[in-house]
Amino acid sequence: MSGSVAIANAVAAVAALCALSAIYYLLAGSPREIAAAPEKTESLPSPEADATAAAMVELLSDPVLLIGQGGRIERANRAARDFLGLSRDGGNIASLIRQPKVLEAITAALDGDTPPPVEYSANAPYESHVRAFVNPLPQKLGGQRLAMLLLHDETATKRAERMRADFLANASHELRTPLASLSGFIETLKGHARHDEGARDRFLSIMESQTDRMRRLINDLLSLSRIEMNEHVAPSEEVDLGKIAKDILDTLKPIAADRGVSFRLDAPETPVTVTGDRDQLMAVIQNLADNAIKYSPGGATVTVEIAVGDSPYDAIRPGGRLIEESGRMTIVSPSSEGAVGVIRVRDQGPGIERAHLPRLAQRFYRVEEGKAEDRKGTGLGLAIVKHVATRHRGGFSVESAPGRGAVFTVCAPLAGSAAPAAAGKQTAEPQTAD
Repeated sequence: MSGSVAIANAVAAVAALCALSAIYYLLAGSPREIAAAPEKTESLPSPEADATAAAMVELLSDPVLLIGQGGRIERANRAARDFLGLSRDGGNIASLIRQPKVLEAITAALDGDTPPPVEYSANAPYESHVRAFVNPLPQKLGGQRLAMLLLHDETATKRAERMRADFLANASHELRTPLASLSGFIETLKGHARHDEGARDRFLSIMESQTDRMRRLINDLLSLSRIEMNEHVAPSEEVDLGKIAKDILDTLKPIAADRGVSFRLDAPETPVTVTGDRDQLMAVIQNLADNAIKYSPGGATVTVEIAVGDSPYDAIRPGGRLIEESGRMTIVSPSSEGAVGVIRVRDQGPGIERAHLPRLAQRFYRVEEGKAEDRKGTGLGLAIVKHVATRHRGGFSVESAPGRGAVFTVCAPLAGSAAPAAAGKQTAEPQTAD
């Protein structure tokens, strides 16, 4: 077990003990307990102690619930009400946590046993990992035995572990080739090419290119890991899409000019302000515009459009922007309602075959890799766009036809629109229109 997991488990265990102690004293003064055993009122804690215990439980950051016979929720603290969407005490725990192992542990605790902690995961509305601690309470309520359920959210810890493992696996895999290439050139320069100035200059140029590729790869891997780490936390800044689009295009103009490609920015005069993360939305425009430059021929124009959409579903719904025979796919389905800000990037490149669309945003997937050396990237750009769209509770779609270029569309909720409840949904089975 890693150190971070061990620490998280220790913290959860301490929280469970604190909750157990506080609830014991809290229950001793409950009105139902007094009614059931009025002769014991002289041993009850004072109102001050009762209020202190109640406050302790209420202020715990972990969800804590008291479960009675039949799974009835007798009490729940604020964290539990927020976590499970409870408006008040009451109801049945089985209708809120549909995890057989957790329900079995609660049943065991109500029978007086102390079951081990239970871990469970859920994927809807977004990925979550929870460790459930269930303990029987010695103090009865109205003559019935109670169980305390404490839920410790381990999503961030699990996500960090997976991100670390993915980063190491991806980095080791993708860095192997350029490192081997560098090693080979170094050996050659140390050997028979030591005094060959022409070969030395040529090899050094290649080595510089490989080093730059490794640098970009590591930066993209780190960026992707950071985005995935916070994917379940909605951003809260206000970001002007038109302004950041102009800033990004200004930085890319020299690169575009070297390839003979021009930009056109279509944006309204009034700001299109969304609720988002400025750096991540800049990364979206940067990656989409950079791809458009790479795949557009000399003399082509890359169009970046910033707009307002009444509905996220209409904003990302591909269709009608190229030709009827276009391949179309929604990569991330929106999970928010209301008006959205729209980023749309259109290139005049060779287009993308329909067969490639379902895998387009996968890590390290490249279309027609090797056909053009100057088109090679890290293979992470569209994966970054996908995860940014997901974190922003927005949408991401693509439309393309061979010989007609491609249109990439991303949307995010306008600032002040209804707040979404959950992270955007990445389509498990990408749909392409015929």
